[in-house]
Amino acid sequence: MHSSLFRSFLLFFLLVLALPGLAQEFPEKPVPARFVNDFTGTLSGQEQAMLESKLKGYMDSTSNQIVIVVVKNTGDYPPGDYAFEIGRRWGIGQKGKNNGLVLLWATETRKIYIATGYGLEGAIPDAVAKRIVSDVIVPAFKQQEWYRGLDEATTEIIQRASGEYKNEGSDVSDGEAIFALIAFGLIGLVIFFLLSRTLGRGCRNTGGGGMPWFGPYTTMSSWGSSSGGGWSSGGGGGGWDFGGGSFGGGGAGGDY
Repeated sequence: MHSSLFRSFLLFFLLVLALPGLAQEFPEKPVPARFVNDFTGTLSGQEQAMLESKLKGYMDSTSNQIVIVVVKNTGDYPPGDYAFEIGRRWGIGQKGKNNGLVLLWATETRKIYIATGYGLEGAIPDAVAKRIVSDVIVPAFKQQEWYRGLDEATTEIIQRASGEYKNEGSDVSDGEAIFALIAFGLIGLVIFFLLSRTLGRGCRNTGGGGMPWFGPYTTMSSWGSSSGGGWSSGGGGGGWDFGGGSFGGGGAGGDY
């Protein structure tokens, strides 16, 4: 009885001691949030900045979040489980869309894994993730061209995932908006021309002045001026953060 109680207490004590170590195996969520997180110092500052700018621009235009995480190893965790856990802990992806992706690279164990959130599993299925790892990243990494591998891999991901989610408010392209404005202006001119001719004849017959000619134009101009505020997009926000984090096990990996 006493021996069993002692063993239980010892196991509990060892578990308590092990918990901080388990927690430390996963890097803390970066504050402020970043797309490129190199915890090994493998990438130069310039390389990180170029990838960061590229992935930030991609998020701004699509709302998808691609996050690169570089660690020395994944401890006792398989690379896939490690990547999914980072995605969940950091909450990578937009809230309600779960459109995040983790590109994990463990430098010491030479492991790579692409983990996709629920929202991107359709655009980046397991077979595609596997091909990106084996055909794009691995050949570059075997030549120790770390930046090239990550840059080409993220380009491939962006090309495949760009249509999955688009940022709110970007459904109408600039070209479509300009075309609509020109069409609206032409229609307005035609209406103005027809009304001015009709009203002009009426004014000449009744001896009235020319003011009615400009009635429609003045009204339309005033309407355009008062409603122009509706086209304003507001000030720039600047900051961003993770906010989704739902990963369902989609993805694939490999080594070099």
